Amino acid sequence: MNDRIGLHAPNDKITAAVALLKAGKNVAFPTETVYGLGADITNPAAINRVYEIKRRPINHPLIVHFAEMNRLDYWATDVPESARQLAEHFWPGPLTLILPRSSRVPLSVTGGQNTVGLRIPDHPIAFALLKALGPDKALAAPSANRFGRLSPTSAHHVHEELGQEVSMILDGGTCKVGLESTIISFYDSTVILLRPGGIPIASIEDILKQKIAFKKNQDITLRAPGTLTSHYAPVTPLEVWSTESIQQRAQELSKKGAWIALVVWSGFDHSSQASNENIHHFLMPADPIEYGQQLYATLRQLDQKGFSRLLAEAPPDDSAWLAISDRLQRASFTTSTHQ
Repeated sequence: MNDRIGLHAPNDKITAAVALLKAGKNVAFPTETVYGLGADITNPAAINRVYEIKRRPINHPLIVHFAEMNRLDYWATDVPESARQLAEHFWPGPLTLILPRSSRVPLSVTGGQNTVGLRIPDHPIAFALLKALGPDKALAAPSANRFGRLSPTSAHHVHEELGQEVSMILDGGTCKVGLESTIISFYDSTVILLRPGGIPIASIEDILKQKIAFKKNQDITLRAPGTLTSHYAPVTPLEVWSTESIQQRAQELSKKGAWIALVVWSGFDHSSQASNENIHHFLMPADPIEYGQQLYATLRQLDQKGFSRLLAEAPPDDSAWLAISDRLQRASFTTSTHQ
């Protein structure tokens, strides 16, 4: 039986969670991005269990979460000055740094690679949990969902998807960012964006005073969390269409008897489809931050309504929307993405 803990996570509950982790159990916990499925980094059986629960390939690395900036050199080696700059500016926060791993990080966490993804999450419950674990401990934690599916942004999502397979779920309310962390790699001494996320790339470029290239997984041999071509997907097939084409696509599918959900942000005039009972509109925020906060929860809700197909309006071609565009592209990959 798993245990649900309220938003303020009293000290005795944090203590109970730590005891479970040190006993080799897995605990789901909130961060500002999405909920994580945590394992004590020093416990090989607990790490293996994370892969089993998620049904995740063992060569797909996990992100290591810890609490104190002064432990960066404990978990990584040869940390470049540019990485320290980013850590000092954005931690705690939705930024993951890919760095050479120290010997304290097992290869089971890194997917067999000599690099590790590190971050300090910005959530009071996550911080309390990590602090209580102790300075020589950390949590290896991917998102608390089945591999390749929508990330959870509430404790209810975790319980709904993983159920009793998790020993405890710490309930920290709805995640304030709602999208995964930005991943920056210092692979081969080059600063590369591997996954856009909770921190806009423009903010990182401002700190480093340089342009950062976005390298997708097929362009680099390094494996990183959440960078597979197909990922973050709802069960219902999802397509992405331009503002100009999405209504026509909806009409085509509707004529074939499909029940369609249109996920739009631009607020275009859809009065021509108002009488079509097969087409339902769901208006998302036109602000990328608010859109990101709601994306996964909205797709989960639509999954449960039994639609034949989800059609998402393509985001603006703007760097502020890069993370949204990335998630929609990966989520729709197996259906064929159209822009």
